[in-house]
Amino acid sequence: MPEFSEDVMGVVTERIEARFQMPLADLRRAVQAAPQANPDATSVVHWYGLLAESQDALDTAENALVAALGTQPGELDDPAMELAHQVNAAVAARDGRVMVVDYLLDPLAPGKRGPGAWRGTDPAARRAPALPTSAPALPGTRGAPARGAAR
Repeated sequence: MPEFSEDVMGVVTERIEARFQMPLADLRRAVQAAPQANPDATSVVHWYGLLAESQDALDTAENALVAALGTQPGELDDPAMELAHQVNAAVAARDGRVMVVDYLLDPLAPGKRGPGAWRGTDPAARRAPALPTSAPALPGTRGAPARGAAR
């Protein structure tokens, strides 16, 4: 299945290179030399490394499953089913890491558009309600009989 994995990694690599306007290898070197210079780049490079690891684990699991399937026709035995579960888990890990990298690359992603507690907003600014509030006005009760009250 290397063709598909190369496609996934290739698409992610292209998105990273487009976002930071440099080849991924250069971006990795720049982050290694000055990790504090651009926290966004540092996060993306870190998660891309995790993504590459999970893609390698997926490729290994897929190759083991294909080898097991080639040796036994018919129903899958327990070891082959375990390999299939490993492939599913590796796909989930890889896809989750792709989603993290996508989030990191999207400047308009939810949670990135405005100040909030998770982005370092001053605690005093968060104490007031979002909208001005006042006590609710009670409906006028003059002259109106209470429900169920007998006169």
